[in-house]
Amino acid sequence: MSDFVLLGDEAVALGAIDAGISAAYGYPGTPSTEIMEYLLGHSNETDGPRANWCSNEKTAYEAAVGCSMVGQRALVTMKHVGLNVAADPFMNSPLMDIQGGLVLAVADDPGQHSSQNEQDSRFYADFAKIICLEPRNQQEAYEMTKEAFELSERFHIPVMLKLVTRLSHSRAVVTRGKKREENKMEKFKNKTGWITLPGISRKAWSHILEQQQEFLEYTENSEYNPLVINGDLKEYGVITTGLARNYYDENLEELTVKPSHLHISAYPIPEEKVKKLAEAVDRIVVIEEGYPLVERLLRGILPGEKVINGKMDAVVPPTGELNPDNIRPALGLAASEGLSIAAGNLPGRPPQLCRGCPHEDSFNALNDVLADFNESIVTSDIGCYTLGYLPPYNAIETALCMGASITMARGASDAGFHPVIAVIGDSTFMHSGLTGLVDAVSRNVNMTVMILDNSTTAMTGGQDTIVSSSGLKQAVLGLGVDPDHVKEFSPLPKNRKENAEIIRKEIEYKGISVIIPIRECIQTLKKKKGTKKEVNK
Repeated sequence: MSDFVLLGDEAVALGAIDAGISAAYGYPGTPSTEIMEYLLGHSNETDGPRANWCSNEKTAYEAAVGCSMVGQRALVTMKHVGLNVAADPFMNSPLMDIQGGLVLAVADDPGQHSSQNEQDSRFYADFAKIICLEPRNQQEAYEMTKEAFELSERFHIPVMLKLVTRLSHSRAVVTRGKKREENKMEKFKNKTGWITLPGISRKAWSHILEQQQEFLEYTENSEYNPLVINGDLKEYGVITTGLARNYYDENLEELTVKPSHLHISAYPIPEEKVKKLAEAVDRIVVIEEGYPLVERLLRGILPGEKVINGKMDAVVPPTGELNPDNIRPALGLAASEGLSIAAGNLPGRPPQLCRGCPHEDSFNALNDVLADFNESIVTSDIGCYTLGYLPPYNAIETALCMGASITMARGASDAGFHPVIAVIGDSTFMHSGLTGLVDAVSRNVNMTVMILDNSTTAMTGGQDTIVSSSGLKQAVLGLGVDPDHVKEFSPLPKNRKENAEIIRKEIEYKGISVIIPIRECIQTLKKKKGTKKEVNK
């Protein structure tokens, strides 16, 4: 135990170190920058944990997910508007089976001291249906960071730690607790938990909704949400959140009778405590930094003159699409009696790659190589090739969002896992893969990227890609990949052995390498041939 005078940002960094993180990723942005600066300094002095700036907030978040995938704890840092950039992986990550603790430290800027807006990141946490912790001082910033990692691993979700400028950039004494050892790198397990195919994601989304009651039980019993009832004052009670507690406390001495008070620093909102406060007072004053999140949600928690039914009490189905039949109970109508048709023993028809798809030959060559390894990870992306997760290929294992294959592979490789191969399409690479590859090149990460070039945006109907195949290679070289380790091949059955040898050599190379299988999508090729026939007629 020892005392330090720390910025709020530095308290978060120290809390992450003592929580046993293995890696931290971020993008600079006031008022969050000092978190990573502290971690970088600590890393240089002690050779750990790893701390890296990234190309943007999205690539930083995805690398942290990749680190979590193999069991290690990771912190990712950004400011509030940076979360707009990282929203794609952030919103999808709660659907994944988070292993190593994953904590997002995001710093809001009320008053726009150095930002273009005042948005409140708690709304993102509510949107994603995850736990959010909001410290009110530097000591809580330290302690809540450690708590956030425990919660992440307990519930297998990312956890948000929400800061504001006044806390991030002010100093106070912080008492340091015990330091936890880092998690050891684990085998890649529960592979179903890392793929966002619709059939799997639907189940994951239902599971998140089922967990909401567990999250509420945590916040109801959390020491960070204290409730004090004063029966001598019925006129009003107070709810404070986060840093706003300090402003309330500064005025307490001038109050003749102290009102009943609920402080909230752990979300979702502890509904039962809100109701207890409401029963004890005639009106409630809500003092919260940022947007009126709690104030708005109170109207859905407290009883009013009208009973309201809907998705929150499951009178209207809380998941899936609505239809004329499933809203009948909400209208007081009996279930609709439709025709009863025997389904028969129809075979399942999962989605599959088109017959003759070039990705099939790329996956076959890759599987030939990986058969010689006891363990491997193939991260993938959003596109036709995501179907490589299904039989008969069973070739990929993750899909988070556009571009995340490269950055998740980077995180897993940083954690020490080998081999890690990222699979991404040519269109997706130009959409969101460039920045991730820049990050990997900057550290010469030991991983292989396969850019499956079928010369179109196939999954959405065969739209033109933004660059040609030759332009794709030039882009890769321009990002700094060693020309000796940028390989192209034609994915055809007759080239399978030769292609597998190319993949094998690049996997064995200790650094970043890129392989570009090039063959046009079978469907766009058919369309072109059909168009030519029509013209010739």
